[in-house]
Amino acid sequence: MDTDVPESTGCGSWDIMAAMGLVDTVECRFWAWQTSTDWWDYRVLQVWDDSQWLRNFRMHKATFLELCELLSLSLKCRNTKMRAALTVEKQMAIALWKLAMPECYRSVGNHFGVSKSTVGTAVIQVANAITDILLSRVVTLRNVQVIVGGFAAMGFPNCGGAVDGTHIPILAPDHLANRYINCKGYFSMVLQALVNHKGRFTDINVGWPGKVHDTHIFRNSGLFEQLQEGIYFPDQKITVGDVEMPIVILGDPAYPLLPWLMKPYTGSLDNKEQFNYRLSKCRMVVECAFGRLKARWHCLLTMLDLTAISIPNVITACCVLYNICESKGEMFMAGWEVEANHLAANFEQPDTRAIRRAQLGAPHIREALKTSFMSS
Repeated sequence: MDTDVPESTGCGSWDIMAAMGLVDTVECRFWAWQTSTDWWDYRVLQVWDDSQWLRNFRMHKATFLELCELLSLSLKCRNTKMRAALTVEKQMAIALWKLAMPECYRSVGNHFGVSKSTVGTAVIQVANAITDILLSRVVTLRNVQVIVGGFAAMGFPNCGGAVDGTHIPILAPDHLANRYINCKGYFSMVLQALVNHKGRFTDINVGWPGKVHDTHIFRNSGLFEQLQEGIYFPDQKITVGDVEMPIVILGDPAYPLLPWLMKPYTGSLDNKEQFNYRLSKCRMVVECAFGRLKARWHCLLTMLDLTAISIPNVITACCVLYNICESKGEMFMAGWEVEANHLAANFEQPDTRAIRRAQLGAPHIREALKTSFMSS
């Protein structure tokens, strides 16, 4: 029997007629651009040797897989009707590639057979996972006596670290952009770090706009508060001449002179060169750490194109990954530094003004050290 389909139907009529078999139904399908993942699935995972992993992911495959295991619970995703979820290994690889290479999101996506938005999501999710799970385990003060012994061997007694700040170039933020323009004229975010005698980060502070002076950042950091209260290091004093000296950290002339923070002499340097030389030699570990950090993770030299909210976690993740690579003895390739120096030429580090204030007692400690160094 023929059945006429009415010209006008109310809401839900097509569903009713489909159930009665009066109209044909078509399965609803999601559409997605087909991309190839063969390069990652079959070449990188199965063919690449350790030298290729190190060159491209800044670490050997064993370290990479260990990281994936540590972050697996945080990064595991469920499949959807649209597509299969990325594996933890692929998310990690995408993020490391983007952090290490000065490539755009589209280029990285083409390598892995994903969209550029997927690359951005992977970078943020991996950075968040590293910050949440690994930061407190990896960037921390460990054996203070080993650190003090390391600096003593370099020429400075009772020293627990060297502090400095560095500017990370970023794109102009959507809000309060003028606060991020540093004195060199580009937008930046500041990373403050304390490092040990081996140049590994023991404390970091990330997120201050580039316009803010290093000293202001330092005085408003948790590190300053703990050092001022005497709870960051153990209460371990030595006697230099006739002056008691606690465990100190070393800074450049931009930092204040404090009983627990030594900085070089400025102005006339009569009889002070030996002190400045030893302090500078030990303080160089933090500058070298920043150089190696940026050389391993080139994203820190190429204007991070993320929101101001996401950037601190990405910088933090790079610091954590740097510590992991250094502690595991992952090779540092000379080619990375050459390329980093080329990239860094576009973003000169701002100069810092000398701060001449000194806290009571600090000049006596510095003078005693100066005399001790001259006599030795």
